[in-house]
Amino acid sequence: MILSELKQYLQQRRQVTLADVVNHFDVDENVARDMLAVWMNKGKVQRLQAAASCGSSCSQCEPLTTEVYVWGTPVEGRQFIRQECEPR
Repeated sequence: MILSELKQYLQQRRQVTLADVVNHFDVDENVARDMLAVWMNKGKVQRLQAAASCGSSCSQCEPLTTEVYVWGTPVEGRQFIRQECEPR
């Protein structure tokens, strides 16, 4: 995986999970995080934090699916919650 390929992937999808990147580029999660960090440091990618309960209380979400990256300018305070974790 090279930075330009990751950039193109992120621009096309706009929002990806760490698992998406790991599977698409067939790399270790730490390699994927390092490459994403390059774009984060340039201000092109932001990491969204899962809502407090997502991935912790119900234990139904894979940790790699709750780590979300978005291409674009940072959105302060933006969070997400997986549909499976929403209260019913």
